Amino acid sequence: MTAARAAARLLCWAGQDPAGERAARVGVADAIRAGARPPRPVPGLLRGAVVTTAAQALDDLAAAPVRRVPPGGPRPVALLLPGQGSQHHGMATGLYRDDLVFRAAVDRVLQAWGAEGEAIRADWLGSRADAGLPIDDARRAQPLLFAVDYGLGRLLLSWGITPAEVLGHSAGEVVAATLAGMFTVAEAVALVRGRVRAAATVPPGGMLAVSASVDELGPYLSGQVAVAAVNAARRTMLAGPSAELAAVAARLARDGVRLRPVAATAPFHSPAMEPAVAAAESAFDARPRPARFPVRSGYTGRPLTVRHASSARFWARQMADAVHFGPALTALLDGGDRLLVECGPGRVLSSLALRQHAVSTGGSSVLTMLPGTRSDRRATLHVAAALWCEGHDLVLDD
Repeated sequence: MTAARAAARLLCWAGQDPAGERAARVGVADAIRAGARPPRPVPGLLRGAVVTTAAQALDDLAAAPVRRVPPGGPRPVALLLPGQGSQHHGMATGLYRDDLVFRAAVDRVLQAWGAEGEAIRADWLGSRADAGLPIDDARRAQPLLFAVDYGLGRLLLSWGITPAEVLGHSAGEVVAATLAGMFTVAEAVALVRGRVRAAATVPPGGMLAVSASVDELGPYLSGQVAVAAVNAARRTMLAGPSAELAAVAARLARDGVRLRPVAATAPFHSPAMEPAVAAAESAFDARPRPARFPVRSGYTGRPLTVRHASSARFWARQMADAVHFGPALTALLDGGDRLLVECGPGRVLSSLALRQHAVSTGGSSVLTMLPGTRSDRRATLHVAAALWCEGHDLVLDD
């Protein structure tokens, strides 16, 4: 099979009634048989979409289900931007190869890093002869995560989607503010650079994801080990210097508490980061603008204002302060049913969202742009298909 015939593609169609939907589906099938470009979909109440290949298109088209747009219209879209811990080797490299919008957005971020950006790209794409920095080192993880999260967000915006709200986890909050236009890419890169350089001066540490509540973990906290993030019910992160965190982990394990290390080499969101706060604060240099769409802070739980975004201390303190992602997401979902989209590698925030009452009961739902269970291209097209069938009108290039 040729690469062209194996390449994933998205087919969308719609009609105002069953007859119109069937006619639109037939029109797509006729174009495929003729080797022509399928007609651009016309919005309608009955919608279908399928991610397929040229070889399977007719069979998949015939078997695809149809969905009716909800009477009140589509649920508004809210974006979730992950931070440190979601990175992994090879993340989004397939999408960088296959999607022009994503690649242009990532290149824009890496170009803002200058010569350092070239090293980041080479590490990421595996084109360096030496190993470079480890992927979990904040100096590598956070620039790459920013680029990938930003690229995925820009891809979704290019489809014509205007988010009702965006919420970032930890370093993802900088991406959220940038997508909303509060920061330029250059300003955001300078902010991230200042924070990771300051973090590099702190002695090594780490983070743990623990299946316990904040109250349950109180007796285990000692020294500089602290609650780093409150992510969901009985989903808490701890952070601290390496030796102290290892001792706490051993006590938790002995008591049968489930835990796992988070991919980080610094004790983010713990008192151990305090020495880095002043350096990060002095490096801040940005002139934030009003957001084009609401940004909810994962630290305060409230919409991010220009006043907060203009505060060097607000962004610097994030390295040492705890993240309250779970309560912030609850507040977001209290505003009504939402279609959540995780714009980042993996399913960390999606798994947390599934623990929210508004999601588990079906009023809201969550999509993941790069879940790691299928190719990058297919994964993002499946999200586009779901958005179309929900009732959002997309601007897509075949």
